[in-house]
Amino acid sequence: MTTLLEPKLLTAEEYGRLPDDGRLTELVSGRIVEMNRPFTSHGYLMIRVSALLWHFVEQYGLGRVVGGDAGIVTRRDPDSVRGPDVAFYSYERIPRGPRPDVYWPASPELIIEIRSNNDHWKDIHQKVSEYLSADVLTIAVVDPEPQRVHLFSADRETVVLNATDQLTFPDILPGFEIVVGRLFE
Repeated sequence: MTTLLEPKLLTAEEYGRLPDDGRLTELVSGRIVEMNRPFTSHGYLMIRVSALLWHFVEQYGLGRVVGGDAGIVTRRDPDSVRGPDVAFYSYERIPRGPRPDVYWPASPELIIEIRSNNDHWKDIHQKVSEYLSADVLTIAVVDPEPQRVHLFSADRETVVLNATDQLTFPDILPGFEIVVGRLFE
């Protein structure tokens, strides 16, 4: 009889120490999952959204904006580490001063994901569910093709904003507002 051994599940810390082999990956339930490389327009939108958000956060001294798939631990035992496109951490969750050199010990209040052409809504909903379970307050999924933003929150119905609607985060970033269509300029 032959016994097949399952590969060992990785912890977030083991995953974080792996050498960079150039692949774009996430850790999902202890297993490494390879992600598709997004197209250039995805990177443009990620930087545009990051810059708009960062400018507001910096102007009012509210916290930190991170991006570029910076790892966030969304689940433990087995561990999952997701890489959102953009995330906001208030100084309440990650205090001013030196930043931890490991995965940060708290979840961000806000995550913004840019939907790529090859992203399936089933996978997006799974990721959103993980973020909400990890104490992220709001997840905004920016969908370039119809120029919409889908807002997910644990205590509200999902909201879909069109290009002419105002995007706001009143509970997280009071005063931040932008017309959705401006994200895509």
